[in-house]
Amino acid sequence: MLKALVFDLDGVLTDTAELHYLAWKRLSDELGLDFDREQNEALKGVGRLDSFEIILKNNGKTHAYTQPQKEECAARKNEYYKELIKTLTKDDVLPGIPELLAEAREKELKTAVASVSRNAPEVLERLELTKYFDTVADASKVKNSKPDPEIFLTCAEQLGVAPENCIGIEDSQAGIEGILSAGMYAVGINVTVTGRTPDLCLCSTEELKLDMLLENFMRRE
Repeated sequence: MLKALVFDLDGVLTDTAELHYLAWKRLSDELGLDFDREQNEALKGVGRLDSFEIILKNNGKTHAYTQPQKEECAARKNEYYKELIKTLTKDDVLPGIPELLAEAREKELKTAVASVSRNAPEVLERLELTKYFDTVADASKVKNSKPDPEIFLTCAEQLGVAPENCIGIEDSQAGIEGILSAGMYAVGINVTVTGRTPDLCLCSTEELKLDMLLENFMRRE
């Protein structure tokens, strides 16, 4: 029986991918590192430090920075990102999401956000979505980034719901891997599949309708 919906933040509730790209691009330019939009795709769903490691690896500079230097650079990127998210408003919520969240509340389904961003609570506030969620699991509550299932299992535990009674909604391959490894039903939004396939593939958040999700979830059972 479906009891909860677990949402990724970036690319599902709102599209902050461009803001992350601009912040990483600013940092990379300052450090003289090559970074473009294509490389940015590999950072979706990946934590801050791990993302910086990917950028360094792409530039052949994995060992060019000490761990404290890497942490300082990742923190600097986060400050750039925090400047950018101040521009977010409720108008930046992706299509179909407000209606889905309202209906989930009416049906008494529990809801959670599983985001590697420590800024998730502030983003939800600026989007005026905080009231729709029972809990948020972010990088401050987990040790392992997606594709590890820890963040999704943490959401289920905080909701008091078994993972098999949850639908996880993601826009990245790393997120889909995490959802499936957690034992949840996986819905992919415009995911470029390079590994395990979502249980349900959709092209946009506009296609997210609760009745349709319930129907497909029950069909799996």
